[in-house]
Amino acid sequence: MAQMEMVVVVVVVGSSWLVYRNSCKYVRLLLSPFFPSSKTNNFDTSTRRRRHLLHHHRHLSLFAKSIKQQPHPLPLSVSVSTPPSVLPKDKDKDRDKDSPLSGLEDVMMGYIFGKKKAIQVAHSVWRHLVQKGDTAIDATCGNGYDTLAMVKMVADKTHCGHVYAMDVQKVALENASSLLDESLTSDERGLVELFAICHSKMEEVVPKGVPVRLVAFNLGYLPGGDKALITRSETTLQALEAAKRMLAPGGLISIVVYVGHPGGREEYEAVQAFASGLPVENWICCKLQMLNRPLAPILVLVLKR
Repeated sequence: MAQMEMVVVVVVVGSSWLVYRNSCKYVRLLLSPFFPSSKTNNFDTSTRRRRHLLHHHRHLSLFAKSIKQQPHPLPLSVSVSTPPSVLPKDKDKDRDKDSPLSGLEDVMMGYIFGKKKAIQVAHSVWRHLVQKGDTAIDATCGNGYDTLAMVKMVADKTHCGHVYAMDVQKVALENASSLLDESLTSDERGLVELFAICHSKMEEVVPKGVPVRLVAFNLGYLPGGDKALITRSETTLQALEAAKRMLAPGGLISIVVYVGHPGGREEYEAVQAFASGLPVENWICCKLQMLNRPLAPILVLVLKR
């Protein structure tokens, strides 16, 4: 089945509370199909589709109206691209209650208004999907900040959660280990393992059959390290294929791609081609990208149905 694509561009030209309030509703409506709950998966009747479109038009009109009232434009834009998915429920209260995106409005609007980074949006999405006791993989652990965030998400009193983190650079693993030792309790520290291995070989360190909730990639070079040592398109694609095989239903592949360094643009194009080629019946794919900041990081989210 050929994959269709919907592209929505949001241009923010004001920063008042009126814009924020109305655009929060619009962003929630726009993004809810990316992470449908079990209660919305079979929502497919023509009557409710018509109601949804009318509801969508109403929120878009409010958003446009609030923008027109702003005298001082803010030069910021964001695009979101996804295959069309199941429509959300037509009642606000049902959508708020059922959607795993409930509570993401603040961080999304912070991103749109230039106050939040792509990696902060990624962490917020992780927190809404990852549960206590889950298994997560940090495919490019770097200095360990993403790994630390994952441990906090999966850790609980049962000690069933686990995080597998990997990097090819010795200095990265040393930095990550120091950060984890300083920031975690002994019980939490026991939930994470660090491996000196390429992300393309993640299947060699994660036990076969373990359901993985999250696989995260923060591509590019090590912050504070040698900028000549970067992730490469070839091994990143191999790692994405491995992540696809290991991911449990309802799991997420999160990729932050950096295009400002040599090789970064090519890697982004490879990641986008990977996500665009996934069948819409089994995967929901989207990206967040600043249009008027061509070197800004790009967040790609790939959710397994």
